[in-house]
Amino acid sequence: MTKDDLINAVTKAVKDDSVSKRLAGDIIDATFDAIGKSIKKDKRFAYPGFGTFTVRTRKARKGRNPQTGEEIKIKASKTVGFKPAPALKNSL
Repeated sequence: MTKDDLINAVTKAVKDDSVSKRLAGDIIDATFDAIGKSIKKDKRFAYPGFGTFTVRTRKARKGRNPQTGEEIKIKASKTVGFKPAPALKNSL
């Protein structure tokens, strides 16, 4: 699903005809912005019935350049992980 598909789905799902695609897009952008800020600040974001986003730390490790086969060092990094809620997981 693309962002445009999501905007169209939200616009159709809302029963109020006054919600335009532009307004739905602004709401979705604000929602994801708030989720991103929450993950940065609190290191997690949970939405009941959907799942939990958490910050995960990756250790430094050795990798290999696929073109040359040369061994390289990969720095430690942070990423976002997602754990689905049981309701979502069981519905798949």
